[in-house]
Amino acid sequence: MASLVTLAVAGAASLFMAWAIGAGSSGSTPFAPAVGANAISIMRAGFVVGMLGFAGAVLQGANVSEAVGQELIRGTTLSPAAAVVGLTVAATLVAVGVFAGYPIATAFTVTGAVIGVGLALGGDPAWGKYRQIAALWVGTPFVGGGIAYATARLLRSEFVTERVAIPALGGVVGVILANIEFVFLGPAGEQASLVAAVAAGTPLSALVVRVAVSAAAAALAAAALWRDLRGGAERGQRHFLLVLGGLVAFSAGGSQVGLAIGPLLPLVDPLGVPIVPVLVGGGLGLLVGSWTGAPRMIKALAQDYSSLGPRRSIAALIPSFAIAQTAVFFGIPVSFNEIIVSAIVGSGYAAGTSAVSREKMGKTVLAWVGSLVLALSVSYGVFAAFSAVV
Repeated sequence: MASLVTLAVAGAASLFMAWAIGAGSSGSTPFAPAVGANAISIMRAGFVVGMLGFAGAVLQGANVSEAVGQELIRGTTLSPAAAVVGLTVAATLVAVGVFAGYPIATAFTVTGAVIGVGLALGGDPAWGKYRQIAALWVGTPFVGGGIAYATARLLRSEFVTERVAIPALGGVVGVILANIEFVFLGPAGEQASLVAAVAAGTPLSALVVRVAVSAAAAALAAAALWRDLRGGAERGQRHFLLVLGGLVAFSAGGSQVGLAIGPLLPLVDPLGVPIVPVLVGGGLGLLVGSWTGAPRMIKALAQDYSSLGPRRSIAALIPSFAIAQTAVFFGIPVSFNEIIVSAIVGSGYAAGTSAVSREKMGKTVLAWVGSLVLALSVSYGVFAAFSAVV
């Protein structure tokens, strides 16, 4: 009975974490550039991102969930009490950030909290996984911001017209879509991409099929955008921007749900509970959070960080989508606040540094670093004290 009660409390803490993430990073960041460019209203963005985030959680959430629950600590498994402490500490920090109007990096808080309770349990650091995580976290501002800057400069160039540049960028997005993995394309219990699924059903060389399918996806995406732009440049930009926001929202669900339900997996696996119902529960938590708490953070990101237009918004979302899918593929917890904010700043610098609030960015970076250190130390201390008493 006591174990069931603890499991129930851990489940409640997981749902609270899912709500906080939905209200914060996964609910606010994907459509912030689109709102900043006046392509969609704040309330409508919160509604759409919730639906797409739920879909991403169910269809792509397994990799990151397993990494958070099983790969951050070696030599031990999270207990129900440890999961409760870690999730509660992380969710509280994220919720404080939501209501204070500053984007707290959920990946930093959850990762720090899980490592903290894991070390308090007597586990060993998983240095190999930490190196992967650190490489992505440190590289994201430079890679994402750099690509956003270059893309924004391309779209502002006098030598390349938008009727050429935007369809070309759409082709890049088409290639990424053809190569990302989904649950419904793979065999039972596995994921597969469109190119892999087609290659598995043909006798041709896998490399030849991958190149052909990727090229076809790029051509279709580019042709659709080229035709849309013929009806008006503004109209085509807005449609492309909304599609990109939807793709990033879907990717956010696939990545961020793992931060909420990952610590639960060591508890439900021994009970024989499949991962899909757990993903559905986490996705519902993200959905509710997006609908109830995301508008405040959407406003903060869209209006406080940079005065975005359609071109810079497109430039911000393309690298955000690519980095998010890379993190999902490798099972690395990543902060969508870090991804989007870095891309927004990169695209903003293409128009001059006056478009970016340096004071806001400085406070945000401090919040990111502080959330990691604080989550690790508080979760370690709380669980160590709990263990000593109980």
